[in-house]
Parts: sequence; C-alpha cells; structure tokens
Amino acid sequence: MHDVEKIFEKMSAALPEGPVRIKEAVEAGRKVVGCYCAFTPYEVIRAAGAIPVSLCSTSEKPIAAGEEHLPRNLCPLIKASYGFGLTDTCPYFHFCDLVIGETTCDGKKKMYELLDRLRPTYVMQLPQIVSEEAVESWRHEIKLLARHLEETLGTAITEEALRREIRWRNEERKVMNELYELSRLCPPPLSGRELHLVNEFFKVGFGEEAYLNKVRELTRCLRENYEAGQRRVSDEKRRIIVTGCPTGKSVEKVFHAIEENGGVIVAFENCGGVKPSYELVDEALPPYEALAHKYLGIPCSCMSPNGKRLKLLEDLVAEYEADGVVDLILQACHTYAVESFLVHETARASGIPCITVETDYYQGDVEQLSTRMGAFVEMMGI
Repeated sequence: MHDVEKIFEKMSAALPEGPVRIKEAVEAGRKVVGCYCAFTPYEVIRAAGAIPVSLCSTSEKPIAAGEEHLPRNLCPLIKASYGFGLTDTCPYFHFCDLVIGETTCDGKKKMYELLDRLRPTYVMQLPQIVSEEAVESWRHEIKLLARHLEETLGTAITEEALRREIRWRNEERKVMNELYELSRLCPPPLSGRELHLVNEFFKVGFGEEAYLNKVRELTRCLRENYEAGQRRVSDEKRRIIVTGCPTGKSVEKVFHAIEENGGVIVAFENCGGVKPSYELVDEALPPYEALAHKYLGIPCSCMSPNGKRLKLLEDLVAEYEADGVVDLILQACHTYAVESFLVHETARASGIPCITVETDYYQGDVEQLSTRMGAFVEMMGI
C-alpha cells in the first residue's frame, strides 16, 4: 500500500512555503500578478511571463481593518481582501506588481477603487449574460488585459506563448479533474477536507510541474490503494456536495461540521473546486476567442440567468451519487443568497435534501454548525 498520509502531510507543509518561493521569484526578476477570481485568465498572465497568484481573502483577521473604510454589512470576502491589502499582511499582495479585479459583484468592483490606492489594480468588465455579443465583449476585454500587461510589465504576448499556456492550463485542469473524479467511488478514497487541502496545495504550485506531479502521484496512489482494497472513508458516511460561495480557511469550519457528524464531502461545486475546471479551453479555436468562451462559461451566481450552475449541480448529484447538498452562503452575498431558492428546487428535483448555511469568517458559530450538520445528516438516515 502507498503511504498517502505522508503525501497529504507534504502538501500541508508546502502551503507556508508559497510566499517564500514568490519572494525568491521576485528577487530573480519575475513579475507577480495578483488575482481574486476564477474569471481571471491565468493563461494571459503566464504568456506575459508573469506569475499569477491567488490573493488572500478568506480570513477574519484583517476584517476589522477593512471595516475602517468599508461598510460592516458587506460580504466578509470583500472586507478581508481589502483588509489584507490595507494591513500589508498578505505576502502575495505585498509582492504584486499588479492586481487584476473583475466586475462580478457591486461590492468588489467598488472595493477595487480603494485597492487601487494600495497597488495598481486593473479591473476587467465582465458581461453578466452568456450570448454571442457577450462572448465578443469578453474576448475584447481579454485582449485589453493582454495589452495592459504588455504595457505594465514591458513584455510582448505572442500567439505561440498564449497557445502554450492554454495547453498547460488545460493539463492542470485535467489533473485536478482526475483527482475530483475519484470521489465518485463509493465510498470515496479521500475526505472533503483532504480534497480541499489539495485545492490549496494546487494554488501554491504557481504552475510548476513538480506540484502538478505531486497531485498526479496522489491520484495514482489513492486509486491503486483503493483497487487493493483500502477504504479510508466509511461507506456509512452520507455523501455531500458543497455548493455556493467561495471556500477558504475560515469556512473550513463548515467542512469539519459535515465530516465530524456522519457526512463526507464528495464534491465542491464552488469556484475553488469543480466549477472552473470541468470545462477546458478549446485548443482548436483562436486563442482569445477560446479563452472568452471558456471563462464566460463559468456558472457564477453573478451571471443572469444562471441555469448552467443548476445543470452542473444536477449532474454532480447524479455522477457523485450525492445524498445531500449543503449550500454555503457568506453573509451579504446577495447573488448566491437569491440563487439558494433555485438550488433547493434543483436538489428536490433530484430527490435529495438541501440545507442552506449562512455564515461569515468568524468562528463563533462552530457549535451551531455542528448541531445543524448533525441533524441534517441524521435526517438522511445514517
């Protein structure tokens, strides 16, 4: 049997090394571009020779500082994002040459105006409907981003470089999808908390093949151990899909509440999980057109209408044989909160229960979450 526990330990140990590696990259002359959202096309940033990094946004620690300039009744992700920049406590933000934002929601786009005072911030104007006109508009926005990167970083983005980065980013998606699909097995070979750890590990890989190879190794070892009879998760666990707002460190309390009370998370539909990776960029199309189709197709709740998200959720319920859905809503996230009604309808149509969990980044509701998740899982008949 392969020692997968040791692989998980190494992945966990690699997380705090990310800032050190970015510092070393900057000292070696590399440019760093900070990103907050799955709509940001990493391929273009990499084709410009820069390193795209996922910026800190999921901790309660900088929220009080953020509230000095932002309203308190704002989503915690927005307040934390700004608070990290304001307090200079996100090492990735510290080393950024440029930040890329996007108009996914009103709160974020207004926050970016303030963030621009701290770091140069370029905001992409995201269409919020999928149509031929919207795809063309988004293609134009991606080209404008490329031009801005060229001017800001003093580089040139060639079609050859863009196609190369499209192929590599697709390979990254394929590797992550292979790992995700292991959880279709009954019982799954890894827990949702372990799956979330791999997602975080992947972020600090910064596109390096060594990190992708570590995910490949984990997938292979989990599969071979499973085929040899190892069962790391009890088959009595109820299979849960988590959907809704972005996940991160401070909402891991929800994952713990699910998995310590008889459930196991088999899929994250959120933008840190399946949502941005399940479709690839079409490598046969012209690069900017292909990127526009791919990224505008991400079914975020900012899109209206957003039937594609409901179809994705329906498909995941069937493919992962889910017993229930947990809809994770951050306080004051209006788009996901409104869609929660439709998520419940979709779950009911699939014959499984759904529960909405509204929370923030503070840890005061841990016991309440445990009680609610315990009751939810018990309702499924464990």
